[in-house]
Amino acid sequence: MALFDASQFTASKAKPLPVILLLDTSGSMALATQGGNSGEKKIDSLNGAVRRMLGTFTREESQANEFLVSIVAFGGDASVATSPTPASEIAFLDLHAGGLTPFGEAIDVAKRLIEDKEQTPSRAYRPLVVLVSDGVPTDSWQDRLDNFIGTGRSAKCDRMALGIGQEAYEGVGRATLERFIAGTEHQVFEAKDAEEIHKFFRFVTMSVVSRSLSLDPNAVPKDATLQPPATATESAVDEDSYWG
Repeated sequence: MALFDASQFTASKAKPLPVILLLDTSGSMALATQGGNSGEKKIDSLNGAVRRMLGTFTREESQANEFLVSIVAFGGDASVATSPTPASEIAFLDLHAGGLTPFGEAIDVAKRLIEDKEQTPSRAYRPLVVLVSDGVPTDSWQDRLDNFIGTGRSAKCDRMALGIGQEAYEGVGRATLERFIAGTEHQVFEAKDAEEIHKFFRFVTMSVVSRSLSLDPNAVPKDATLQPPATATESAVDEDSYWG
């Protein structure tokens, strides 16, 4: 009689869909979203929007998929505020604003996370990188961004961007955001007030969850076609089909 082999009945591990948030925490994020110093501070709106996103991801995680979230904050310097972690396991701590806007340094930090197969595994679906900024980079960033979107595993990521306030979505700030999303199907999103920051994050959340429930989570839905997902469907994508 054959012996029982429990290993044959082990549940398969959830397949991660990485989401990397590049969040501007420079000093100007401590100002209000509109009307000088009145209203909600931009950093407070951002913290609230990220917290809600993580809550939705936690509710939507399943045995088949997980949302592997990492947060890179750049204000004064750039650092990993949250290393790649399933959304349901993140105890999010509010980010604080201060310093300049080292966007180039943030790009380097994000690239290291993506290229590291221990932190962003090869079996993962295509990552989404989300940039949120309210101003103009204060370090060298052009060559670093070209390297990010043109070489290695980071070149395969989808990218979305939000500009908060006039400085971010006009002139040099706008050109930076446009360059960040170049080659994607997305447009630059704009936020003039706190509600538009939350609206952007709701849209990003919808895009990620819709991907996780689709037949091919590596395929990025066009912005105009996104609808709130109804029911989950089984993924038919081979786990090595994206990274290879």
